[in-house]
Amino acid sequence: MAKHKHQHDHDPCTDPSHHVHDAKAYVQAVEQACDSRGLRLTPLRAQVLGLVAAAGKPIKAYDLLDLMKSESGSTAPPTVYRALDFLLEQGFIHRLASVNAFVSCHHPQVRHSVPFLICDNCQNAIELEDERISSLLDTQAKALGFTPRAQTLEVHGLCSNCQPV
Repeated sequence: MAKHKHQHDHDPCTDPSHHVHDAKAYVQAVEQACDSRGLRLTPLRAQVLGLVAAAGKPIKAYDLLDLMKSESGSTAPPTVYRALDFLLEQGFIHRLASVNAFVSCHHPQVRHSVPFLICDNCQNAIELEDERISSLLDTQAKALGFTPRAQTLEVHGLCSNCQPV
């Protein structure tokens, strides 16, 4: 499958063939990524991941815990947080600090940092697939002698559906 890098570099979510929106297919893609990295996606991790992916927008940890409780009875919060930590560490989900919520990553096979546009009205988060932004931040940080470990850029505003007419 040929990549259209010039389009993919600067448009949000423009090429659906390069990422997964369906929660079940997303979990399968992550299972494949885990296999290739020599990691294990436990049933609990898969369940947490599936719920994050199925939410379709950023989901808060306590909402996730409620969903886990209704799906499988009582689940200890520390085990859910450990699953979230694993998924974050591997880049399968992102944590949006400004809204204290988690969202699945469009490209589970590749570790990357991307900016998010977060709507203050409907709370949808759009993953901008523009590596130029991450690269620019990384380059400027290194020019100042700073070694970045992770970056999450969150831009707040109103999405096109929530704009006043």
